[in-house]
Amino acid sequence: MKKTFSVKNILLSLSFALCANCYLLVSTRLWLLWVLVPLFLALNIFIGPLKREVPGWRMRVGGHGLYMLIAFLPAACISVIYHAVLFFSSLGGEMWHVLWSALVCIGVLAVVFWNGIVCVYCTSVRLGIKLRVIGALCGMIFPVNLIILGKIINAVDGELEFEKKCVARDKARSHLAVCSTKYPLLLVHGVFFRDFKHFNYWGRVPSSLERNGARVFYGNHQSALTVAESAAELTERVKRIVKETGCEKVNIIAHSKGGLDCRYALSELDMLPYVASLTTVNTPHRGCIYAEKLLKYAPEKFKNKIANTYNAALRKLGDENPDFLKAVGDLTFSACEERNKLLKDPEGIFTRSIGSVVGKAKNSHFPLNLSYGLVKQFDGRNDGLVGENSFQWGSNYLLLEPAGKNGISHMDVIDLSRQDIEGFDVREFYVELVNDLKNRGL
Repeated sequence: MKKTFSVKNILLSLSFALCANCYLLVSTRLWLLWVLVPLFLALNIFIGPLKREVPGWRMRVGGHGLYMLIAFLPAACISVIYHAVLFFSSLGGEMWHVLWSALVCIGVLAVVFWNGIVCVYCTSVRLGIKLRVIGALCGMIFPVNLIILGKIINAVDGELEFEKKCVARDKARSHLAVCSTKYPLLLVHGVFFRDFKHFNYWGRVPSSLERNGARVFYGNHQSALTVAESAAELTERVKRIVKETGCEKVNIIAHSKGGLDCRYALSELDMLPYVASLTTVNTPHRGCIYAEKLLKYAPEKFKNKIANTYNAALRKLGDENPDFLKAVGDLTFSACEERNKLLKDPEGIFTRSIGSVVGKAKNSHFPLNLSYGLVKQFDGRNDGLVGENSFQWGSNYLLLEPAGKNGISHMDVIDLSRQDIEGFDVREFYVELVNDLKNRGL
């Protein structure tokens, strides 16, 4: 934790310790309230990274929370020692002074702690659901809460430093516009997701691409349709983008089922003249054997219950006619095998496929750490959902196998999990991917 021993945090900790333990001092000098209260409020509102250090409100708020939490720990230690000395020195005397001082101290430090924890919980992407839940459940269990707080501080500190490096890197090469391709990008999501305004399916990738000169559009198609139905929606979407922008064509990057949708649209519909390239990411081109087994052997009542629950939820989120079972059925091994006999490889455009695999299930992120073992029984090495043997398609193929122990899951490869993967910078990977399209004149 690089920030722990900075002069700024030492001064901040001492300031909070002074405010927390000021009861006896203020009780005889009330005028000090006019100094300490504004000081305390200012520290809780304005302390944090400057705009020039970390552009963007999210990381500035997260950085502010980090400063609060780092300052909280030494301030709390100082306060415990101070009140222990105060307690023993007041034995046989006026103990109510100690009680009121302790109450004031607890109140002040509670404000500092909750200021910090709310800020980092609301803004950090590296914390993940798991650490957030553990932190909430163990918040009152000493000393486990201190260990968890240390992990939270370490995660957010690492995230802030990483974000600063990314921003500095993009700023240094901004004049090069390395992602300024001839044709704009169309990002196509996979099954069971939508392109929501306030939760980007592609995580931090689009903003990084745009900072480097890319023009980014989204598929905006429904989440759970058959391949043919999704292909029809995407074809209309591409035509509309071309007509409204005059861009002539688009470069498509499609994840998971989105790759199958785009292949169908290029082969069977009239989307081909409007596409310059298609890159599929972790797409099950040869289907998923485990999905076929689940559909075959799972009880009808169980399947229908899941399907009805999902379909009802997605209707509320904007899908007109979601069909969970048909969407899954189009991802099975036999469905993909039959469709591959029909589909023609697109001519005159650049095609590429990318895949990734998880290292060990226990090191992956929920829920793919649970599905990995099941998929492995039928499809071999996989990303938590799709087997390695199903990824390859097109004229170029890349399998991502970083040195880190986690590997790269189906979610990680598009930054849906918002995790920084050891040995794999997901944002820079897509910057290089799009820069390659630019260098190809696309």
